[in-house]
Amino acid sequence: MKNVVTIKKTTPIDHPILDGIKNRWSPRMFSQTPITEKEAKILLEAGRWAPSASNIQPWRVIWGIKGTEMYNRIFECLDEFNQSWAGNAQMLWINAFKKTMEKNDKENFHALHDLGLFMGNVIHQAHSMGIAAHQMAGVQFKKAQDEFHFPDDYHVTTAVAFGYFGGDLAGLPSDLKKQEIKELRERKQQEEFAFNGNFQNKKQ
Repeated sequence: MKNVVTIKKTTPIDHPILDGIKNRWSPRMFSQTPITEKEAKILLEAGRWAPSASNIQPWRVIWGIKGTEMYNRIFECLDEFNQSWAGNAQMLWINAFKKTMEKNDKENFHALHDLGLFMGNVIHQAHSMGIAAHQMAGVQFKKAQDEFHFPDDYHVTTAVAFGYFGGDLAGLPSDLKKQEIKELRERKQQEEFAFNGNFQNKKQ
């Protein structure tokens, strides 16, 4: 692979934070190094210990390693844009959550929040292992719901592409290469989303 690169990103932090948070980013190209079932189970174990409201743990994950039927089934549920690059990943996930509480049919308003906490654990663990994760909203939700036989009480939300950092830029469509090699990462300033007082509507 002539164009194998490891992208270095610049994160302009205003306050000191953990290196694992500072250096994490979401690539669309990955090394060809395989992800093993053991490594997949480590990531799932990290997510397993995430906090959740009333310890309900509403997250559900469908996972598949590259080269398997499960991987291909997940891939076919991605939208066309994500299919243009996600085949570079060594593992794919479909994420869902249970919409109601365990002991009754009341809506669990915190389930999506809890799935986010689950993925926060997973991503932090992955980064510590040199594995990158790119989360995707671009999923054909109804197709995934049917494909993997989720009951109506569950909502498919996102997909995730995993792979070791690195890879060949030739594996990306031309319109995504620029975005991949852009060094400077950007985020809103704290003053735009955190208020030590009343809420303020910061229009961008």
